[in-house]
Amino acid sequence: MPRAPLNLSVLHDLRPALAPAAILLAAVLALVAGPALPPSLYGLKTLGPYVVLLLGTGMGVWFNRGRAFIALASLLAAFAGYSLALEIGAASFATRAVFTAAAILVPLNFLLALVFPERGVSHHFNYRWLMLAVVETLFVAWIASAGRTSLSGTVWQDLLEHWLLRSPPMPLLGRLLFVAALVAAAARAWPRTPATEIRPLDIGQAGALVAFFIACEWVDAPGAFGAFMTASGAILLVSLLQESHRLAFGDELTGLPSRRALEERLHGLGPVHAIAMLDVDHFKNFNDAHGHDIGDQVLRLVSTRLAQAAGGGTAYRYGGEEFCILYPEIRLAEALPHVEKIRADIAAYQMAVRREDRPKDPEAGTKLRHLRSPDKTLSVTVSIGVAEPDDQRLTPAEVLRAADQALYRAKEAGRNRVCR
Repeated sequence: MPRAPLNLSVLHDLRPALAPAAILLAAVLALVAGPALPPSLYGLKTLGPYVVLLLGTGMGVWFNRGRAFIALASLLAAFAGYSLALEIGAASFATRAVFTAAAILVPLNFLLALVFPERGVSHHFNYRWLMLAVVETLFVAWIASAGRTSLSGTVWQDLLEHWLLRSPPMPLLGRLLFVAALVAAAARAWPRTPATEIRPLDIGQAGALVAFFIACEWVDAPGAFGAFMTASGAILLVSLLQESHRLAFGDELTGLPSRRALEERLHGLGPVHAIAMLDVDHFKNFNDAHGHDIGDQVLRLVSTRLAQAAGGGTAYRYGGEEFCILYPEIRLAEALPHVEKIRADIAAYQMAVRREDRPKDPEAGTKLRHLRSPDKTLSVTVSIGVAEPDDQRLTPAEVLRAADQALYRAKEAGRNRVCR
């Protein structure tokens, strides 16, 4: 019985989760190999988490990613506070208090950051996160000093024996907040439509939470807390790098790779390939008549059809209403049927124009669309030019220019057609 073909789209969707999974596996292996490390590498256990968390926090500021900064700063404060408390004694009340506070406040901060909109690290006259950090630090220090100063008293010693706060391992309240934060992270990472791109930073938030949870649950195992706190920071650090790459090489509106990514890809094409240039017909007039919001819907519609292109083609947004499709390792004759199908599919699609009161959430909008008819439907067409290498055009850049010239011939011939 033949095996079912591998679903490449599923593998593509799971790609952002590969890095967090690999880092978690590395943390487990490092924990197993920890006792076998030579004395010269023992410093990795103590300095490693600080280096990773400090570097990640700094990159959060550099890239102006508020959620990542809050998560990494919370992890850094939790690790530093717990490490300082351990110097008093692992069985001391201060250590228990700091651990309990970290197990509760870190997932709480994750949850708050996920619920509130992303506004970057610096926002005009908005110091709420700084104030929250100061309040949390002072509050934890006050609790940890219970019984040591007259100001703190001893009431916290009894309170931490409550079944909701008892630790270790992770207290029940911390577990509840962890579940809530993980659900919020998963909801943000989950693609709302088949064409929605999964953002690495959203996946990183969920992976960092899982690593932090393991660190808290295995806190009594030698080296486990540091190893998984390092993993938590590393997951967010890698996701920040992936996110910056996505923003640099991806198009935010359509979700397709950008022109910069196309130029990088052109250098790696072999002697056999085909390139298609595609342009939305009368797009400027369409924009003037229906508005830029409808124009954006048209670009998303076209990009969705291009992202599903068969034949091994990869679509890119070239600029404005112009797109490019690369077909590596196949000739023009093999690419033409796929290109023609794209043109026909776009021309046949009736796009429902969104009402002004349509919900912003895509899922809610899809459900509402089945219950009532749209105000109007619109259709668009595209013109496409296709080219491949020959004796006159040897490089991919020359083939791209030839495809662009073929595109103009398609427009001059009446639009809504494919020319070569």
